[in-house]
Amino acid sequence: MTAGAGTARPAYRRVVLKLSGEALAGGQGYGIDPQVLERIAAEVREVTALGVQLAIVIGGGNIFRGIAASTGGMDRATADYMGMLATIINALALQDALEKAGNQTRVLSAIEMRAVAEPYIRRRAIRHLEKGRVVIFAAGTGNPFFTTDTAGALRAIEIGADAIMKATKVDGIYSADPKRDTTAERLPRVTYSDVLSRRLQVMDTTAISLCMENGLPIIVFDLTRSGNIRRIVMGEPVGSIVSSGGG
Repeated sequence: MTAGAGTARPAYRRVVLKLSGEALAGGQGYGIDPQVLERIAAEVREVTALGVQLAIVIGGGNIFRGIAASTGGMDRATADYMGMLATIINALALQDALEKAGNQTRVLSAIEMRAVAEPYIRRRAIRHLEKGRVVIFAAGTGNPFFTTDTAGALRAIEIGADAIMKATKVDGIYSADPKRDTTAERLPRVTYSDVLSRRLQVMDTTAISLCMENGLPIIVFDLTRSGNIRRIVMGEPVGSIVSSGGG
C-alpha cells in the first residue's frame, strides 16, 4: 500500500468511522440519499488510498428507531432487532456506493444473514482490513438494549483501532446544543470523565465507558464538510477529541 502523496504520513493506522443512519438520509430526513452515499464513498476511497485501514459502523435511524418504537408500546427487544435489520439495509447501500468508488468491501453482520453478509468474526474482520478492504459492521452488537454507538466502540476495541471517528452535523463537541444556545462553547479537547459528568451529547454512557476503560480516543467531527475524514486521518486538528488527557 502507498503512503499517499508527498512525505506526509497518516496519523492513524486503523480507524472506525461511526455513521448514523440519519447521516445517510441527508436533507430528506429519512431513507437513503444517493448523493450522500456517493460523497462518503469518495472520501473513504481517499483515505484507503493513503494505506489507512478503515471500518465503518452504521446505524439505522433513517429507516427505523427501536427506542422510538418501544416508547410507542412495542416490546423493546423486538423494536431493537428491527432497528438492527435497518442497519443491514444501510450497510448494503453503503457497500454498493463504496465499491462503485473503487473500494473493496465486506459487510459483517452481528445477526447471521449469509445471503447478504458474512457473520461477524473478529479475526476475519481484522484479516479483511489487513488486505485493504473496507469492513462495514452491521446489526449493531447483535443484542437489544445496546446502541450502534456502543457497537462502534466495541468493534473498534475488538479490532485494535487507533481511534473511533464519530460523524455528526456539527464541527465538534459543544458545552450545550449550539442550535439552541448561542453561548455554547466549542470544546476542542475533553476527557471521558467530563463527557460523562457534564452529560455532553457525544455517545451514550456505555460507549463512553468502553472507550475510557480501553483508552480509545473519540474524534467528533462534521461529516457535512467535504474532506474532513481525510484531514483527521492525516492528523489535522478537525472537530473535537475525547481522551484521558483532555485539555
